[in-house]
Amino acid sequence: MLVWLAMTIGVLFVCTGNICRSPTAEAVFRTMALRAGLAHAFTIDSAGTYEGHVGQMASPLALQVGRRRGYDLSSHRARLLTSADIEKFDYPLAMDRSHLVAMRWMAPRALSDRPQMFMKFAPQTRVIEVPDPYGGPARAYEQSLNLIEAGCAGLLAHLKPLVGSNSEVAGKE
Repeated sequence: MLVWLAMTIGVLFVCTGNICRSPTAEAVFRTMALRAGLAHAFTIDSAGTYEGHVGQMASPLALQVGRRRGYDLSSHRARLLTSADIEKFDYPLAMDRSHLVAMRWMAPRALSDRPQMFMKFAPQTRVIEVPDPYGGPARAYEQSLNLIEAGCAGLLAHLKPLVGSNSEVAGKE
């Protein structure tokens, strides 16, 4: 008997403390994939390059702004990025250049080009980095969320063609 296994595409969003931008991107992408009927095709997570917020919930304003737009960040707990993440996830995505540098430094040599800038998936915005809203007003969180939604929509459009082609024969029984 042939067994077909659907391989998931790993997407990891990375910011500084893993309490604002990256958990928001995780929630947005998860929601978009779910609405597109593609949630099964992805392993989605987020992490931070700074250990000072490990174990904390998303920031109150990230929770509030996300909730207003239909994204649930309530179960999120911040975690620290590891070198194993670069190996595990197909798309480790940086919110800004400092995260890209950190990921490339942590990556095994053969995978140093795997980390990418998240906003490359939304070239129409002409923005390279998602500004850090931490400590700012709700408006800063709204502006970051606007960019994150554009980036996630572009990422999903980029990955959709890969979803149907990542199944393989696992073996025979």
